[in-house]
Amino acid sequence: MLVVVGAALYAVIMLVSRLMRPSVPSPLKLTTYECGVPAVGTGWTQMNIRYYVFAFLFVIFDVEVIFLFPWAVIVGTLDGTTTPSATYALVAMFLFIGTLLEGLAYAWKKGVLKWD
Repeated sequence: MLVVVGAALYAVIMLVSRLMRPSVPSPLKLTTYECGVPAVGTGWTQMNIRYYVFAFLFVIFDVEVIFLFPWAVIVGTLDGTTTPSATYALVAMFLFIGTLLEGLAYAWKKGVLKWD
């Protein structure tokens, strides 16, 4: 029943939208628009792989921060009687950060972080 109601609601919204919108077709509306700059050339261009690697590194370190917050909240409640111990949690986090720093050092050495 929920799927039927959802599909019907979608159909009604699309129909009302089509009936109420202004329709003024023009060749200018069909042109490619990219950030206020007129499109020049074809849409197929090769980008430097460094930009993608830079973005990938950003995502990796962003995910690292996501893992650090819950760890920081939980590690304060750990003591010698809990499993895992606070020492184990601390060592595990240093290994995690060390692995990421190793990747950062490798990217730095390869020159990926230089923005030309």
